[in-house]
Amino acid sequence: MKKPVFCTLGTSNALTFAKNRLLHWGYQASDTLDESVTHLLLPVPTPDDAIPKALPKDITVFGGKLPAMACKTVDFLQDEHYLQENAAITAECAMVLVKERMAVKKSRALIIGWGRIGKCLSNSLQLQGSHVTVAARKPEIRQQLQNVGFDTVAPERIVPTDYDLILNTAPAPVLDAADCACLCIDLASTLGISGEQVLWARGLPGKMAPEASGALIAKTALRYTLLKE
Repeated sequence: MKKPVFCTLGTSNALTFAKNRLLHWGYQASDTLDESVTHLLLPVPTPDDAIPKALPKDITVFGGKLPAMACKTVDFLQDEHYLQENAAITAECAMVLVKERMAVKKSRALIIGWGRIGKCLSNSLQLQGSHVTVAARKPEIRQQLQNVGFDTVAPERIVPTDYDLILNTAPAPVLDAADCACLCIDLASTLGISGEQVLWARGLPGKMAPEASGALIAKTALRYTLLKE
């Protein structure tokens, strides 16, 4: 079978690192799209204007939140392995932001949401000496969390003054930062904490850890490519 030829398009540093990682692994990779390209890597998530109007025949396009296309597509944001590793990178970057602004040990932290990022953050904060409370909507999730040692609260019962740090991972309106005197960081894809005081830290892996993000993109693309072969 013909050896894959990769192309990365976009200005993100993560894609540059993805291209370099593929080259290091012995694959052809460039930022020039021509008829020899078999696999195209686009930014994650992928803006509509980042998708070329003309694509080589039989190409596979990788990206995030991709629209329906005539060619084969692989959406990283539908891949559980990618999402788990990306959540871990996001949590590591968020911890750097927190430590730049406050002492973590003995702090009172609230994590809103119990998805992939919320789980990583809660464990990291707890290991570093923070008293962690998790806001989760479902009573059964709150019970499970209490069973493993976390305090919990229903989102509608959050009292912002109870915390030194609030980290939101839920992509829905939750709080108004005007009610919060503590550090508020929003990691969700849609702003959940409103107000000028909140730090909206969307897309941290690509901004703060582009090498790790690029390695994850390259590894995921290669996994799909090798599975096809």
